Amino acid sequence: MKKLILMTLLLLNVAYGQVKNNELVPNFKLTTVLNAPVKTADLQQLKGRLVWIEFWATWCGACIEAMPHLQQLQDKYKNKLQVINVTQETAERTKQFMKARPSKLWYAIDTAGKLADLFPHRLIPHSVLISPDGKLIAGTNPESITEKVIDSLLANQQVHLPEKKDNLTADYIKTYFFAEDTVKSRLVIQPEIKGGPGMRMNFMDQPAFAGRRLTFINVGVGNMYQEAFGSFGYGRTINKVDNKEKQRYCLDIIVPQKEQLFPSLKAALAKKFGIKASIQKQDKEVYVLKILDQDKFNKIKRNTAGKRTYFAMHGQIDQQNINMDDFADYLETFGVYRLLVLNETGNNEKFDIKFSFQPEKPETLNDILKDMGLGLEKANRSVDFLVLEK
Repeated sequence: MKKLILMTLLLLNVAYGQVKNNELVPNFKLTTVLNAPVKTADLQQLKGRLVWIEFWATWCGACIEAMPHLQQLQDKYKNKLQVINVTQETAERTKQFMKARPSKLWYAIDTAGKLADLFPHRLIPHSVLISPDGKLIAGTNPESITEKVIDSLLANQQVHLPEKKDNLTADYIKTYFFAEDTVKSRLVIQPEIKGGPGMRMNFMDQPAFAGRRLTFINVGVGNMYQEAFGSFGYGRTINKVDNKEKQRYCLDIIVPQKEQLFPSLKAALAKKFGIKASIQKQDKEVYVLKILDQDKFNKIKRNTAGKRTYFAMHGQIDQQNINMDDFADYLETFGVYRLLVLNETGNNEKFDIKFSFQPEKPETLNDILKDMGLGLEKANRSVDFLVLEK
């Protein structure tokens, strides 16, 4: 699928002022605090409590999965512990999330990322624990902060938390896979870059490499096969290989001509990993995308510039020069539907589509589709699946 792969990634500007373990944390101030008895807060106000700063986002599945754990510990330790969820999203978006998923946790808005200057990280969730006397204990993962850890800290005992060490490199392509525009052919396959994000780059915005270069950073072998055989998504892939083949790798491939890219990628993957890949049809229940109101559909902005853009994430799309196949792909990958989505609009025009919705409230996406004159209907269809096996 034409998407970025596994993006639980938060891009942050790393500046001076990073605090190290056992150092006093500067008295930072949170100017917008929600769901709390105060509208603003600073570290000095919380002195005497164990402070847990949780960097998160509404689009981060792992962050949301950790919320009950945070709530459980906050409930148990009450005024001895203060959990504050910090996001770079807007107050409006955070309030929408809170309304759909009520909790007693505090939420702080830091759209400028100032707090991240003190506690640099690249991947979320990212947990920062500060002692009652204001010293940094560690930057770690939420599951590492347990009742045993908190009990020990409140009893003034030392703890040893696993340190979450993100790779803060600003430009992964330039740093690890730089290539001059004149390079005609190259293949690099290497183990994952520890602490880095997972991503795919297609270089369509770079004329020298457009269509003939593809780079994967920290992705599974299955992801590479999905792209090589036609942009198959997770829902359209049957992966029968063992766990060893699911570890992450980096791959950079450059070919002389565009038409050589995917055949060369297939050959490189087969040689390196020895996985058999085939495309097989299966009958499945799916959603079909249809035009339900032609007048509303006609009001969707048509593309005139000819430039293709690709921004997409859970809760948001801003793409130019896309067709209804691309849009169905977005709904399947980033929507709220558990079934595959097939385009049966019969329309081949190019559109500019931009909107946001609340993933925790499926009806918000349904309403947007209705306003676009579109709808989804359940049906049974024969669908191509990518099958990976030894």
